[in-house]
Amino acid sequence: MDPLSGAGPRRARGRLGAAAPGARAAAAPWARFSAWLECVCVVTFDLELGQALELVYPSDFRLTDKEKSSICYLSFPDSHSGCLGDTQFSFRIRQCGRQKSPWHAEDWHYNSGAPVSLQREPAHYFGYVYFRQVKDSSVKRGYFQKSLVLVSRLPFVRLFQALLSLIAPEYFDKLAPCLEAVCSEIDQWPAPVPGQTLNLPVMGVVLQVHVPSRVDRPEHSPPKQCSHENLLPAPVVLTSVHELDLFRCFQPVLTHVQTLWELMLLGEPLVVLAPSPAMSSEMVLALISCLQPLKFCCDYRPYFTIHDSEFKEFTTRTQAPPNVVLGVTNPFFIKTLQHWPHILRVGEPKMSGDLPKQVKLKKPSRLKTLDTKPGLYTTYSAHLHRDKALLKRLLKGLQKKRPWDTQTALLRRHLLELTQSFIIPLEHYMASLMPLQKSITPWKTPPQIRPFRQDDFLRSLEHAGPQLTCILKGDWLGLYRRFFKSPHFDGWYRQRHKEMAQKLEALHLEAICEANIETWMKDKSEVEVVDLVLKLREKLVQAQGHQLPVKEAALQRAQLHIETVIGSLPKDLQAVLCPP
Repeated sequence: MDPLSGAGPRRARGRLGAAAPGARAAAAPWARFSAWLECVCVVTFDLELGQALELVYPSDFRLTDKEKSSICYLSFPDSHSGCLGDTQFSFRIRQCGRQKSPWHAEDWHYNSGAPVSLQREPAHYFGYVYFRQVKDSSVKRGYFQKSLVLVSRLPFVRLFQALLSLIAPEYFDKLAPCLEAVCSEIDQWPAPVPGQTLNLPVMGVVLQVHVPSRVDRPEHSPPKQCSHENLLPAPVVLTSVHELDLFRCFQPVLTHVQTLWELMLLGEPLVVLAPSPAMSSEMVLALISCLQPLKFCCDYRPYFTIHDSEFKEFTTRTQAPPNVVLGVTNPFFIKTLQHWPHILRVGEPKMSGDLPKQVKLKKPSRLKTLDTKPGLYTTYSAHLHRDKALLKRLLKGLQKKRPWDTQTALLRRHLLELTQSFIIPLEHYMASLMPLQKSITPWKTPPQIRPFRQDDFLRSLEHAGPQLTCILKGDWLGLYRRFFKSPHFDGWYRQRHKEMAQKLEALHLEAICEANIETWMKDKSEVEVVDLVLKLREKLVQAQGHQLPVKEAALQRAQLHIETVIGSLPKDLQAVLCPP
């Protein structure tokens, strides 16, 4: 490994990797850069070492040996892919257990406003790769092989692919000085703020992006250039920072989109075997995006190799396959993962008349280690009937040469409405478990959220089920029963219960703030009064830490209550509660 990839604390510097006394002393070094990226890596092929980490920027960003090894192996297509020229793909790895960087504590600024599916990853890194392999007679192997990798905790695949398209070709020609300049430019970008449209200058181009917010409408229009800004050159507008071309990704599986949506909803283990890392990573990312706005709570690896540190964990036969979606290109995985319940084999895209050639549903017993034909190998039977009207509309669009972004919009809307139809009854039932506001009184512990009873919920579907918003027929009850056993129900329920509990605490705090504190204190002992002070302080700390949805005026009243209560106590107790 190059010494530039060594560990060490971050520090202020002028040129990348060179210390500069007093540089940006007021702000954390690389704070703006790290709001978007963790680091930039260059991986090269060495005849003696194989894949090797050549450079890491910032040069003192700390990667563990396991993380370095994973980045090296996952930044190159394996030998089965035969990728010549330039190719882009992505991967996702676990962060190894070490102390988080200081700016991770600020994640709530972004996460509190971002859709749950686009929040910063707390325990994984994304790697966005631009790989080049071209003939070069000056190299011993006869080929130039190098990857430029952006490592981030943000799932902004479209933005980072666009960024790589600008900087990677330039870097492969001019090398390190170009990369230093780019990293310095990124360090001047404004931080991503949900709901804002930002102009991001890099290499003489301005990328204009809209950072999605949880209050955006699901089909947010692309950002428009602000009228008061005269930007030269005119910005390159990205219609999305994260959305893939779903129609292109799902071309070979359009007839099975509904089955695949169910498999994703239930968190089923699935292997995607594709001809290249670009196809495997796009298919995996497209599959997990099917559930938006529901957060995908299982693990997923857009590109995975036999060298991955989790290889043994994922391929063991001593326990049930984990809830993971794996994207692979090596046919060896067909044999290694034969015990997995669902394997999707996709080939190179081929058009058959107007509709792309569709993979067929096949039994897992028909899997062959060598020359496995494209197909969805599974014994799973979909609970819902196929939406034939959607397929007809997409086919008609192909015949009329409808733009692919329109086809993608149709497909995305269908999946969004399907997910919302499934989730809305759960949301309504969950809301019914919240205690009534009139039952929350200032001087009593707030009432508990009632337990989620699956049988009660299933009975409610007769009058308030998905049939109210979705025309699809099928065994919705059976799908909900399986969903209750999945990681996604657990993740959804925990998040909703947490939000409701915080709302309950906030309502209780507001009830206390609106109460007459002097009247309450009249017949209370010192112990009860001190207990109230401590509880109020605890609630204030929660609220100020943005864990409770409380207005600023209520917080100020709570502080006044605390001062009033402490002022009524003897001097010795006041000194204990308010030390100098």
